[in-house]
Amino acid sequence: MAGSDKFVVAAEEIKRLSKLPDNQELLDTYKYYKQVTLGDCNTDRPGMLDLKGKAKWDAWNGIKGMTKEEADRLYVEYVEKLKTKYGLSA
Repeated sequence: MAGSDKFVVAAEEIKRLSKLPDNQELLDTYKYYKQVTLGDCNTDRPGMLDLKGKAKWDAWNGIKGMTKEEADRLYVEYVEKLKTKYGLSA
């Protein structure tokens, strides 16, 4: 997995949140995660019937040009906020 040590830890911790984040929070973590691990959006936009796929694509494509380092930092910060909001399960 690409990313800093803090990114790798945050990517594991987000799986242990005590409550599932809302859709916007999930999209925000998704876009930063994809930017760190793959860089700029490199796929075609899903078709009109794939609403979830389009939302994910739009979120990721919306940060096109952001450096992997910046996305890494924002991902780690965002996961910290989610941990404060939801807590971690054991």
